[in-house]
This record gives sequence, C-alpha cells and structure tokens, in this order.
Amino acid sequence: MESNSSLIEHLNTLDTSSLVDRAEKEIINLFVNQGLKVGDALPKEIELAETLGVSRTVVREAMLRLRMVGLIESKKHRGAVLTSPDLIKPLRKSLYPTIMENKTLQDLFEMRMILEVGMADILFEHIQEKDIEELEVIVAKEPVNADNTIFDIETEVAFHGKLYEITGNTILKDFQNMLLPVFQYVHISGLLTSPSESKSFISHRGLVDILKVGNAEVFRNAMRKHLDNHYQRLFLYKKSVG
Repeated sequence: MESNSSLIEHLNTLDTSSLVDRAEKEIINLFVNQGLKVGDALPKEIELAETLGVSRTVVREAMLRLRMVGLIESKKHRGAVLTSPDLIKPLRKSLYPTIMENKTLQDLFEMRMILEVGMADILFEHIQEKDIEELEVIVAKEPVNADNTIFDIETEVAFHGKLYEITGNTILKDFQNMLLPVFQYVHISGLLTSPSESKSFISHRGLVDILKVGNAEVFRNAMRKHLDNHYQRLFLYKKSVG
C-alpha cells in the first residue's frame, strides 16, 4: 500500500496537469479576446501568471505547448510573438508507417485518393503550359498502352506530386509530402496486392491529355478511373480481413 505522501504526490501531478490544460485554453482565449494578430507581441509570463492566478511554472508549460504547435515563437528583443501555426508539423512528427495499424494506413491512403479526385477545379484554375510540359516529361517512360497492371512508385510519386504542386495550395502540397512515406509503405506492405477488377483504368498519359483539352469535370471522372484499381484493391482487402 502506498504511503500518504506518495498519494499526495500523485494528486499534485494530476492537479498541475489540469492547471496547465486550463491555462493553455485561457491564454488562447486571451489572444482571441484581445484581437491579437500574427506578429503581435505577447504578454510576459509573469503578467499571464498574475492574470490567470497561477504560478509561472504553469504558464511556462502552457506556453511551451503553444510553441510546440507553432502558435507562438520567440523573437530577439521582442520576446514571444503570435505566429501562424504549421498545421501539418504535429502530424508529421507522429507519422511512422511501420508502427501504424493497417486500418490507419488504409484510411490515410483513402484520404489521399479523395484529395486527388477533388482537386480537379483547383488544377484547372492554376495549370499553365509549362506544367503540362513537365508532366509530359514525367510520363514519357510510361508505355503507350499502359493498363492497371503497370505501376512504378517513382513515376507515381513524381506525377501526383506535380499535381499537388500545380494547385498552388501550400497545405495540400505539404500534406502530400508528409504522406509520401505512408503511400510507399502501403505499396510494399501487401495491402494492395489483391488483383484489380477495374475495367476503366486511365493512365497518367491519359490524364495529361485531358489536362490539355478537357475540363475539371472530365478530369475529375478520369482521376477516379485512374485510381479505381486502388479502390478495388482496398475494397477487396477489407473484405478479406472482414
């Protein structure tokens, strides 16, 4: 049986953690209520501690959490300032494909496919002739009569990575870069080794042709067909593991 002093230590630990959680929320509320913008200087830790009625240790821990998610940073001669957080960074730090459950890998791979089908309108808004030329270089090695049995991870990454780049959406591009290790692991892990029953496959070369003369709706449908073999394999895999 634990001594009274040991029990008290556990209670203090839980209480401190709870205080830090509350302090973190209140500090964010303070930023919002004061209308602070990116680049604005923040109150000093001692001022925050007095305002919140907690110790500087609690405030320091709460501020450290906000630094870790990129909401604040320290500037020379200015102290802590409000920043625009990197939304992808916390996720990137936790992505280790080899220790993820198959279900998580499947969900991430499905999310990638949903993004690529849904980016058609943004692509056609931003694509330029030089982008078409770069895509043609990427698909130059693809067989003219490629079908859904043809798969090359380097071409896959280069082609789809270029599409994300064309959108001009920084978060989309960062998200794709973050998920690359997941995509590669899915391909070599055996999750997508089931035979595909897709009868409507469209190659990378076919997608480039549509980008030249088609429109967003045509491309959206074509991308869905391009990815159909992946969908089919995932569906078959899910049924097999039931």
